[in-house]
Order: sequence, then structure tokens, then C-alpha cells
Amino acid sequence: MALRAAAGRLGSSSRRLLPVLLSPSSTNDHKSFLHSHATSFGYKHVPEEEKSKLVGNVFSSVASSYDVMNDLMSVGLHRLWKDRLISKLNPFPGMKHLDVAGGTGDVAFRVLDRINSVSHRAMQGTLTDIEEDTQIYVCDINSNMLNVGKKRASERGYKEGHRLSWIQGDAEALSFEDGSMDGYTIAFGIRNVTHIEKALSEAYRVLKRGGRFLCLELSHVDVPLFKEIYDVYSFSVIPAMGELVAGDRQSYQYLVESIRRFPNQEKFSQMIKDAGFEGIEYENLVGGVVAIHSGVKL
Repeated sequence: MALRAAAGRLGSSSRRLLPVLLSPSSTNDHKSFLHSHATSFGYKHVPEEEKSKLVGNVFSSVASSYDVMNDLMSVGLHRLWKDRLISKLNPFPGMKHLDVAGGTGDVAFRVLDRINSVSHRAMQGTLTDIEEDTQIYVCDINSNMLNVGKKRASERGYKEGHRLSWIQGDAEALSFEDGSMDGYTIAFGIRNVTHIEKALSEAYRVLKRGGRFLCLELSHVDVPLFKEIYDVYSFSVIPAMGELVAGDRQSYQYLVESIRRFPNQEKFSQMIKDAGFEGIEYENLVGGVVAIHSGVKL
């Protein structure tokens, strides 16, 4: 989305919060960055090789307060959004599932809880060989986020390696074999990768035929009045909240900006299709604040 267009749609109170990137000189800088293989880091343009480091710094900074901030920023709604993601995934006993950018374990725990619920209803509490074959892999590039997840897993009584494994890895270069997964989820993570198309290609590669891709991501609001309110909240309240609760305004400013730079629902759907997936669908939640995209590898 062009910044000039985005600024024109924002109210005056939120417009002044945007970085000054619309002058002729900044436009020239933008062009020169593009010719040197630049990518976006929020509203900034940085060399591609620097983005992963900058994003890593953000999540290392916010890891310890990540779940608390999610509750505050979404007024607890992120829990319902993740529940909806799992409902659409429809996990089953014996599945091999990969959750990418899920270091804190929020999605992985929900997958396991759903599988346990299905198994116990079907087998009246008896642990079966099929249930034992269940394996959920949590892959995250950031070790600090993984450490938070491992601690939470231990508190929940999950043993590492027993149906739940933690892998430090890059969404753009996964270490898993071709056609090895029944399901792939990524929640609030794909907008932070340097090359979205590479992450989608890797998701397609590791899925089995019939395997499902699901992405939960903050997206583009499609209700004009609500959009203005949401923009003011995003650019005014969230960074201030980050400074107050996490002592880190800058990281949450980036997170807000990264949402605005992410492709809209239709464009992202086309990217998923271009990666090879079929049956592409998306579901808007809360007027498009969040969208769940899904596709199947046939």
C-alpha cells in the first residue's frame, strides 16, 4: 500500500504520527533502496540482509511480555482468534503438525488440547498408538520466544520431545523433509519474514498431499469509520502501551507499522495461490482487523 494513499485515509490525529516519508528526497531514497534489494521494516526501508536481525531484536525485546501485551492490545480477543484458527484446522490424533513463528506455544498447546479432547472422547480416555504418533513441531527463529514456550510447556506438564518439539529455524528455509506434515499454521508471524513468497513456498513443500495451510494475521479493516478509529488506536495507544507495560515503545511502533505494510486480504490470497495451494479462502474477523487464510496442497 502506498504511504501517500494510506496517509490520506487516516484522520488528522493519526496522520501526524506517521513517519515523514513523503518528501521528494525521501522518495528518491526509497527508489535507491529498492535498487539495492531493500525490504520494509515497518515504514522504513532497509537492506534485505538487515531485516531478520532487526526483527529478531524486536522479538528478543518483547518475548517476556509478549502474551501480556497480546491480551492488552486485543482486549483478550487474540485467544478467541486462535481458537477459531484451531477450529478451522480441525486437528486429529496421529497428525504431524508444524506451527511456525509460534515460539510461545499458544497455537501448539491449542492443537494438542484439541487432539487430546478428540482422542479421549473417541477412546474413553485410553491412550492409543495413533495418539502416541501425534507430533507437533514449534518452529521459531528467535530463541528467546522459544524459551518462553518451553517454560510454559513445562508448567503445563508437557515433556520436550514427547508429542511436542521445539525447533529454532527460519520460515524461509525450513529443516523439515518434503511432504512430511499434515498441517501448517502461522499466527501473527508471516508479516515479519523478509520474503513472504519464500515462506509460503516452504509451507507448500513440507506439507503432504491433502495437507492444510492456515495463516492467522492482523489485516486490513474494511469498514471506513471503524478503520479511522482502529488507526488512531494503533498508532497512538499501542506504542504507548508498549512503553508503559514492556518498556519498549519502538518495538510496538514497528509491529503496528508492519501490519499496515502487509498485503490486503485479496493480494495475500493470490500469493498463497501462486505458491501452489488450492481452495484458497479467507475469513475476516472483527471487520478485517484479523483474517484467517487457508489453502490445501493437492
